[in-house]
Amino acid sequence: MITLKNVTLRRGTKVVLDSVSATINPGENVGLVGRNGAGKSSLFALLSRKLTEDGGEFHIPSSWRMAEVAQNMPETDQGATDFVLEGDTRLAEVQRQLAEAEAADDGMAIAQAYSDLHDAGAHDSEARAQALILGLGFRASELNNPVDSFSGGWRMRLQLARALMCPSDLLLLDEPTNHLDLDALVWLEAWLKRYAGTMIVISHDREFLDAITNVTLQIQSGELNRYGGNYSKFEELRAQQLELQAASFSKQQEKMAHLQKFIDRFKAKASKAKQAQSRVKQLERMEKIGPVLAEADFTFEFKEPANLPNPMLSISGASFGYTDEEGNTTTILSGVNRSVLAGQRIGILGANGQGKSTLVKTIARDMKALGGDVTEGKGLNIGYFAQQELDVLRPEDNPLEHMIRLAREMGADAKQPSREQDLRSYLGTFNFTGDMVKQAVGTMSGGEKARLVLCMIVWQRPNLLLLDEPTNHLDLATREALAMALNDFDGTVMLVSHDRSLLRSVCEDFWMVGRGVVGPFDGDLDDYQRYLLEESKRLREEAKNAELNAAKAAAAIPAAVALAPAVAAPVLTAKPAATAAPASAVDQKEQRRLAALARQQMADSLRPFRKEIEQIDKKLPALQAERSALETLMAEPMAAAEIADAGRRLKACNDEIDQLEERWLELNDQIEQLSGLVGNEA
Repeated sequence: MITLKNVTLRRGTKVVLDSVSATINPGENVGLVGRNGAGKSSLFALLSRKLTEDGGEFHIPSSWRMAEVAQNMPETDQGATDFVLEGDTRLAEVQRQLAEAEAADDGMAIAQAYSDLHDAGAHDSEARAQALILGLGFRASELNNPVDSFSGGWRMRLQLARALMCPSDLLLLDEPTNHLDLDALVWLEAWLKRYAGTMIVISHDREFLDAITNVTLQIQSGELNRYGGNYSKFEELRAQQLELQAASFSKQQEKMAHLQKFIDRFKAKASKAKQAQSRVKQLERMEKIGPVLAEADFTFEFKEPANLPNPMLSISGASFGYTDEEGNTTTILSGVNRSVLAGQRIGILGANGQGKSTLVKTIARDMKALGGDVTEGKGLNIGYFAQQELDVLRPEDNPLEHMIRLAREMGADAKQPSREQDLRSYLGTFNFTGDMVKQAVGTMSGGEKARLVLCMIVWQRPNLLLLDEPTNHLDLATREALAMALNDFDGTVMLVSHDRSLLRSVCEDFWMVGRGVVGPFDGDLDDYQRYLLEESKRLREEAKNAELNAAKAAAAIPAAVALAPAVAAPVLTAKPAATAAPASAVDQKEQRRLAALARQQMADSLRPFRKEIEQIDKKLPALQAERSALETLMAEPMAAAEIADAGRRLKACNDEIDQLEERWLELNDQIEQLSGLVGNEA
């Protein structure tokens, strides 16, 4: 287990942890929460031994293997699959040992290395790496693309895949969902639920934390407090704790006031002096209960729009896509017919790569529609939050310069105060105070940049808010402030987000973007999550089928090459007509020999598939028996922890049975098609 006993940790002159104690047990999934700057990343640095404690005792089992997501942006022309494969440090070490053994021609070491390679999962390592890459939203065609060819957000996804590839007993995840779309987030959530080791995760996504954690550690004012349960349970327990503390503080204050009143009244009386002195000592010995100090919550509101056109937007027979530098167009969405009404709250859903950003950018006027009509209501004023905040921010400018420039661009029509002092005061409402108004945006954190974009949008008094992943880098308090502001907003909201809590609290209607069209989605977010998992499975099956077809084509080439010259030979050496009959007899004999040879080649080719089928046939009955036993067990009364453990084992058993049955069907289909291929050629 991981133990902290009276640990003190400093960063510079700041005390991050002040004599804290905590225990993390093997197999626990821990959510680490606290305000930005509270010290969460510093605790991660302690756990990964990048920092050492300044006091107290810190212990982590020396045998534990640790995995974490590297925060640096990878710069390499290595293929994506190879890059992720290198995350399997155990496999890389065994491969190094094999190379050394082969160089030394050490037969025993070579044999041991091959055994270790099997134990390290070398036989399916590439498939595991590619499953991680595809699960995080990449296309099958991108599996071997150079890492450098991807944008920053996609490269960070590869860093995440590389960390997940690493065999580990302790997994540290610092904001793993920041660069993910909702489909990739749902996949990651499912993957982490199956993780068998100890996991500690920092995240500002409450539904993500609720789904994958069973313990919560809160860092606040140098203290580290442990709560049993996920984030929602932590909030409930924390509220109860604060209520009790407030009541205890109030009661103690009354008692202290009573003691002080007695002291003040009788300290001058000789007859009561001894009793008064006793009260003084009692007051001094009393352990003071601190008052409940509410943290300064960040709140803001959108101003009432100047007007509300209805409809806000009308899209008729439109085609959306992009045009390259050579003038060639690529259509991503076609036949779009949608209307946006005043006051609507629309959540835009869709799997990664289906065209959500294309739709948003076209509505935001960053791209032009390729065809059809996009009609804006009179007086439409769009407030656009781009997924990449720097799309609208200048890294070298400070917040005040951004606001001054915005005020000039908006002109007198904005009906907003534009004096520098007014703009400074306005920035202060978004927590840009003091020297921060003069700080270059490029040096700010992601959360500060996001707040500045929100600040600029609010100032413009939009009537249509177009928000593309606005919660990236925002902490939980700011996300809640955004949700409250959106719910109080009088205009229309169109929202793309992987934050399901925000989508649930804000959106009333949903649009689905997928397979080249945009239409209504009638279900709720739970229905959508099921759809995403089914869509992910469909895409994986398509990728497998494409790989299978490629393998079939490759397998057919040797047989065709072997048959072609052998069949042609009798024709090239044909005898004159007078000896045609004997030649025909030889021809038939040669054809029988070639047919037998082809059958033998096919048998050799199919042997690995049939062997794998035999292994599956042996494994399935045992798994099915285990499933029946677990189902019987769960029907009996058990403790909650035992039910949870049995449930996890049953899910793992069902998943493995489904995978084996699917693989069994694929293998049989492959055998039939390859057998038919040779039969046709024969």
